[in-house]
Amino acid sequence: MTTTDSPAGTADSGAHPLFAEALHAKGLDDLHRRVRRFPEATRTAAEAAAAIGCELSQICKSLIFAADGVPVLVLMDGASRVDVELVRGELGVEKVTRAKADVVRETTGYAIGGVPPFGHRTRTRVLADRSLLEHDLVWAAAGNPHAVFPIAPEDLVAHAGATLVDVRERTP
Repeated sequence: MTTTDSPAGTADSGAHPLFAEALHAKGLDDLHRRVRRFPEATRTAAEAAAAIGCELSQICKSLIFAADGVPVLVLMDGASRVDVELVRGELGVEKVTRAKADVVRETTGYAIGGVPPFGHRTRTRVLADRSLLEHDLVWAAAGNPHAVFPIAPEDLVAHAGATLVDVRERTP
């Protein structure tokens, strides 16, 4: 999509072009207009929450794991960690590990720290932790480490094609 093809007001939103195309293809031009770009990085959940001025748990982390070598996306609230054993059980696989940076970029089209919850280069299985539903609004990366967008958690799950699961690490 070129700038002239962009919906009004979206050409300089700060969203990665691949993500901007995905939003347009899904008919989410209004969401594209809500992308916020920050001069400081929002690469980590803590950086994003500080820049936005929201609770850490309102940040949606998009994390790529390798499940028996196959990439899977896990959407998790920013205040929590993923329990890989719970992910392994959900998927019925032998081994789950964090994907390496090159696998993340190859699978999604984005670098770690800017991976959005949908609009990826390839289609992967998506799991979303129920903890995201504890908020009316969450913030997720818009394809680069300086841009985020707000979305209702239920819409996030729907647009990502995610399965709701409980994979949050529990502290004793």
